[in-house]
Amino acid sequence: MGDNPGTLTHAADLPTTLLRLLSNSLVLGQTVPYLPVSSLLALGATSKSFKDLIHRTPNVFRHLDLSNVKSAQFEIANIDNGGNSWRNVQLDENVTEDDFYGGPLLHIFNTLRRRRILQDVQTLILDGLSVTSELISDIISQDHFNVRILSIREVQNLNPRKLQQALKYAIRPSRPAGTPKLKGLYFFNPKDATLTPNLHYNPNGIPGYGGMMHSEGAQIGAEWNQRSGDTLAQEMVHGGDRWYSSTGRVLAKAPSADWDSTILACQGIISFDAVLCRGPRHTPSLPSSQTSGPWYQKANYHLAPKIATHSIGGCFGCSRAPEGISKFRSSPLENFPLLAPPPLHASTTKAAKTPFMASGYKLLLRCLDCLRNRFCESCHKWWCEDCYEIPEQGHGAGSSNQWETADSAFGRHPEKNVKVHMGLCVEHCLVAEMMSGAGSNGMWG
Repeated sequence: MGDNPGTLTHAADLPTTLLRLLSNSLVLGQTVPYLPVSSLLALGATSKSFKDLIHRTPNVFRHLDLSNVKSAQFEIANIDNGGNSWRNVQLDENVTEDDFYGGPLLHIFNTLRRRRILQDVQTLILDGLSVTSELISDIISQDHFNVRILSIREVQNLNPRKLQQALKYAIRPSRPAGTPKLKGLYFFNPKDATLTPNLHYNPNGIPGYGGMMHSEGAQIGAEWNQRSGDTLAQEMVHGGDRWYSSTGRVLAKAPSADWDSTILACQGIISFDAVLCRGPRHTPSLPSSQTSGPWYQKANYHLAPKIATHSIGGCFGCSRAPEGISKFRSSPLENFPLLAPPPLHASTTKAAKTPFMASGYKLLLRCLDCLRNRFCESCHKWWCEDCYEIPEQGHGAGSSNQWETADSAFGRHPEKNVKVHMGLCVEHCLVAEMMSGAGSNGMWG
């Protein structure tokens, strides 16, 4: 029987074991960011070999996403007003507001710290959770945190003013060397869409239906692959790379002026998923006694720092911009915002800012004040300050309303040489709007 080659099983013929596969550092590094921490801990608990692999291999817990972890959710309905303990926080008169709203995450962080996992986390995703400014201050300043990339998009119970104070304190001139560890903060954009696999893999309810490729595991995997591909394609068009789309507004709402000064103070130290407008009216103005130089450099046209909200292409007239069009890998890295989703396989701002190949590498962003009366909201044509000086343009920071200066300057209808009126380019979109509304009780009827 032993002489029959058909009965022999050679070690080389056996499939590779999971342990051997994951022992390859390249495979392990590419795999673990997709697994929740609970799965990694469960895998490490199966044997001593897996425990050594999971807990002694560097960077296994580098990327930690808690946004969909059930125990991290803040559910007010589950809190008892009678003073019972909840998430290791005693609800009595000694509990602060930060302890109360940050309870779920504090419990998780304490657990991870006891297991010596927290110190390995470099990318931390807390989107949509209950996150207090005090908790973020701890993440930035406490030694047991080593977070480089932090995402707190659409979080609950956060005091923005206290967050700004914590950031400014972290980047103070007297800060210790090597601090802050935090290099990138996602805050201004919406959180990423969540993939939900379709578990109805057997439409007829027949056990063993369709063989192996129609098994539950195979169908879930196929569904996730399809949805992951669809989401990646959507992200390239509508996600983080929409900064490169040149199709107008990117930030749904302009952040408050406090954030303008905060981002300015953090430049070169902490990056955000938004950047300041680099339009020429934001640069230092010429002395009032000096008459040479472009009109937009004169003191009465100067604008305070402002966060860019729109992505535009080059000028319709000259295809350029006075400040220059930023090109990734050649322009300063601080010109570029962090792109969604946060990178899985690196915890650096360069990785977080690198655009998809399909989106290109050229970037031109402007704030609302720099676009007023020179940007068409319909076709997205834009005229730069060198090509178009707006007649009777208001000085200084301008009005807070989007496009009303055209009405006050030119009355109901635009005058000669005006390129944009009421947010529409006069030559094409405004004429089309007038024609479509004429005689139909529309705005021009």
